[in-house]
Amino acid sequence: MLKISVLKVENPSCLWGRPIWGLSGDVETSELYKKLHFQMNLFYRGAKQDMRTLKPTSLEEGRVYVVYWAVKKSWCRAVVESIFVDSVSCQAWCFLVDHGEQVVVPSEQIRVAMENFLQLPFGVRRFHLAGIKPTTLRVSLLEEKAELKPSARWDSSATLFLHKLLQASTLKEAVLLEPESDSTPIKLYVTIGDIKICVNDDLVAKRFAYYSTNSTDGLEEGDRLPVMLSSSILTQSVSLVSNKPTAQTQPPSGKQIYELWLTALSTCCFDPCLICLLLCPFTCMPQVSPFDPCRSGILVHATFPAEPWISVNDPAIADTLCWVQRKQYSTLSPADCYSWPAVARGCHTLVISSSADQPLSYLTPLLTHIMLNSIFTSHTSSSGPIAVLLCPGWEKVQAVYDLLGVSKVSQKLHPTTVLLGIGKDEAKSVKIPKNCLLLVTTPFSLVRLLSCHCFLFLRLCHLVLDEADQLVSLAPDEMTTILQHFQVTSDKESDSCPPQLIVVAKRWTNHMEGLLSTYMPCPSIVISVPEEAALYGNVQQVILMTLEISKISVLLGTLGFSPDVGQKTLIVANSFQEVDDVFKVTHSTRSVFCLKIHEGLTHDIDFVLEQWKKDIGPGTHVILVTTDDCLKGLDIRDATCVVHYSFPSSPKLFGSRLFCMAENFRNFSKRDQMRSSAVTRSVLLISERNARHVIGVLRYLERANALLPPELLTFAQGVQMANEDQKTDRHLCSHLKSFGVCRNNGICPERHRFISQLDQSKLPASGVIEVVPLYIKTASVFYGRIVEKEDGGFEKMASEMASYYAEKKLGAKKLLEGGLYAVQEDDVFHRVKLLSVPDRGDRLFFSVLVCFIDMGKEEEVKSHQILELPEQFHSLHEQAVEIVVCRVKPIDSETSWHPKVTRAISQKIRGLQHRARVVLSLGNTVFVDPMVRVTQIPGMKTVINEYNVQAEILKTGMGIRNQEHVDLLRALCEENSSSKDDGHVSR
Repeated sequence: MLKISVLKVENPSCLWGRPIWGLSGDVETSELYKKLHFQMNLFYRGAKQDMRTLKPTSLEEGRVYVVYWAVKKSWCRAVVESIFVDSVSCQAWCFLVDHGEQVVVPSEQIRVAMENFLQLPFGVRRFHLAGIKPTTLRVSLLEEKAELKPSARWDSSATLFLHKLLQASTLKEAVLLEPESDSTPIKLYVTIGDIKICVNDDLVAKRFAYYSTNSTDGLEEGDRLPVMLSSSILTQSVSLVSNKPTAQTQPPSGKQIYELWLTALSTCCFDPCLICLLLCPFTCMPQVSPFDPCRSGILVHATFPAEPWISVNDPAIADTLCWVQRKQYSTLSPADCYSWPAVARGCHTLVISSSADQPLSYLTPLLTHIMLNSIFTSHTSSSGPIAVLLCPGWEKVQAVYDLLGVSKVSQKLHPTTVLLGIGKDEAKSVKIPKNCLLLVTTPFSLVRLLSCHCFLFLRLCHLVLDEADQLVSLAPDEMTTILQHFQVTSDKESDSCPPQLIVVAKRWTNHMEGLLSTYMPCPSIVISVPEEAALYGNVQQVILMTLEISKISVLLGTLGFSPDVGQKTLIVANSFQEVDDVFKVTHSTRSVFCLKIHEGLTHDIDFVLEQWKKDIGPGTHVILVTTDDCLKGLDIRDATCVVHYSFPSSPKLFGSRLFCMAENFRNFSKRDQMRSSAVTRSVLLISERNARHVIGVLRYLERANALLPPELLTFAQGVQMANEDQKTDRHLCSHLKSFGVCRNNGICPERHRFISQLDQSKLPASGVIEVVPLYIKTASVFYGRIVEKEDGGFEKMASEMASYYAEKKLGAKKLLEGGLYAVQEDDVFHRVKLLSVPDRGDRLFFSVLVCFIDMGKEEEVKSHQILELPEQFHSLHEQAVEIVVCRVKPIDSETSWHPKVTRAISQKIRGLQHRARVVLSLGNTVFVDPMVRVTQIPGMKTVINEYNVQAEILKTGMGIRNQEHVDLLRALCEENSSSKDDGHVSR
């Protein structure tokens, strides 16, 4: 039995109703249709959409469209029943399938119905009471008598009786009978009090009708047929949904929908996915065409705008790059669509996007420009590279160089990398190949090159700053030197090859303002991250701390109701109720013109937008109170102030709010208009309910140079400490141990606080020890054994293991995670602990991850190499100790050692006994300073220090002294009061 909601009664043979599904019955069903209508109105009213793609090329009878219903001022789903064309206009007679009304709609107000708006069954359909026909009282004047006779139409009294019966009922249920061509016959049951009544039988009992076996008699020929969409439509059309609205996108005809719907309705099969797909209102919205950057949430400021590229197959890309591009970068990001044309034309370009760390985001258009333009003019000039790519570290340099190596351009550009240390005369000895046209390096290495070989860079005309936000913050002085040199050389070569500076980053920094104003005339600026666009646009951030109950009064104190210039303020709230509450308060102020819009007022969107878009003069203040969902469809870009009455739940949402002021952002591509641009403000109200979001927004506000309330800083510090307290299951940060600081403290997952219970150590905290490095992790971090003079337990065990396995080698029968086993390497047998055992499935051979507990290294070994370890070899504790050599760190603000340094140290110290002085111990780590190789002269008590490990690192030219290393570690330990009593800090 199916529950229905009767919306309209014309007569017992024509009931308009809606099937009810869901746990909450009619309430849930109504909410779903409200949500659908809200989505449609935001979508079809929004200025984001291209009307050329939404207007149907032609109208067809029986098809489903979305039409504008002037009575309700709303966009509704409808079936076109007939079309009227005259010499002036074209109109359609439409049936509104969610309202049960017929209207005449001009063709200009008809749009293509997108598939995501057809996923919910149509709101109404027609039912008729089955098995009964109407009767009427006929009076014969000649015979002077009255009697009930069958009739072709229902009396008004029967309709009135049915209407009152339905009004009095608390529950309406229907049994669906055999579907017919134009209406669904039902047996309708209503519940009045505790009595359940069959309406069909009651009409017969009240003599309004009589039983009939032919249920089709009693229907009028002109009755209308509402059609409904079946859940089975999803299986046919969802996979074909396009991301872009096109005029060719047409849903099934009314007849097809009707037949599919009747099948589903007759079996009461409702796909729950239909309901779920509508719970997130904008997930199925078609993507906006990339030809309109601002509507896509992308800021594009360009002196000479260009049409965007929409595909990697664009003919403008050089043939030599296509195969690499299609293989590794098959889809253009939104930022690429607008930045690639500018880069390929040789323009100064600044790009800020979330994909800026991918070299292909700028390499393809740059190499295209070089291959098609610069490479020909460079032959007439002196030798040396014509393009330099600057990366923030040696790892990124290597990644970019590897990418260039697999492309065909390497045969013509001959790319080269240069990574220089600080060794004496190292820069002088560098020789760049004469045919090298593209150099990949770091700012520090390039400055060293310029100091000795500045004449090699006279024809430099392309300079790329990869991850520029890191370059300018880590090497500000070096970047200034490089840019000044580039400015001088580019002036000389401007006639033959115009200079080009490309700045690519994930984040906007204040240093980039100087880049744009000094070194990038006529730039193209592309920012695809809205919150970063707000930093570029110089939006002033105002933070107000308040209690939740005082938010409205604090809000009123910040609005400024008598502005010297015209102001347009957006106030973003969370719910209908908040919108109404804020509107009532602001609307009562006579000096402002206040508007509101939320999901329940979609019929007012046109009016609100019309009022908002009107030109305003000095002293005028327009305020619009709305919600985030409505803001997506309004497409507002000219606000001068955004008030976050409700706290933004994510950076993306925060950025989309700020982007409502995009038209008033400062524009570096129009220098003459920068001073006259409007002042934009963002007012953020922070209450006690926003605790969990404070840390994320605080980092952004610090970058915006906002004035931060002391209580906010104190609160944020407490939150950070609480977050660190939750990392009790994490190891102490490896960067913290290696260098004394962690550059990525805010996002690093490891622990950054000393906890005495976790970091207590049984290792020596001071004195001189003998160590044997066995596994070299980095140039300054090793794993090895501490050699104890009195205890030769390890050597004895190693000898016994060798003897045991010389006689028999039993493979492990069962591999258990955490179990101890043995593995042979060359002629040596090692104890290992299994860290993880994969699901082997049907495989005979597989690999497992093990830790060599006496060496410290972790690696994968073949399962058949795992040997059983007898119990007598389990008793000796794990020998591997982490050894950190203090007071050295990589040059050039690198976060890791270059492989050539690690390789040189490994070859020198691995497996040899060294003498070291311990200055600190934490957990299984000892910190030593110094660490030297000592050799005793045969026959004498004299010893010779062959080398000092720290000195060997410095000798490579890739390391410098780190004098604060130990002091920083001690300060870390002293932050915990119990650390002073643990006896593990050497003074």
